[in-house]
Amino acid sequence: MKIQGNQFLSIEQLQEQYLNAGRQKPAPKANGLSFQDILSGKTETIRKDGEVKFSKHAASRLVDRNIELTKDQVERLNMGAAKAGAKGINESLVIVDSLAFIVNVPNQTVITAMDQTETNENVFTNIDGAVII
Repeated sequence: MKIQGNQFLSIEQLQEQYLNAGRQKPAPKANGLSFQDILSGKTETIRKDGEVKFSKHAASRLVDRNIELTKDQVERLNMGAAKAGAKGINESLVIVDSLAFIVNVPNQTVITAMDQTETNENVFTNIDGAVII
């Protein structure tokens, strides 16, 4: 029985509305790609690239503090940033040997770098996780 011209829904209409509410319709596609396709592509790009870049500040700190990174240290820094990203960390302290790096994980950017002699108090602020490699 359907009631017409009334502001209330019939039992059949309510039943159909609630029974079909649990069934999800496929998400609309933009340019032939679903949201899941786009998201998968972005995460694959991050994983393939996987290399951190150095901000101007971090690059100048490396020069000022006479820090030279070996290829192995850079690889471990990249690995530490990837591990931090896998755990959902946004601002991470990554320690490689006696070097400490603050990494913005979503942007894959080293914000600052220091060696053990620079960390007098061993206090790091504005981070939400640490990775020791």
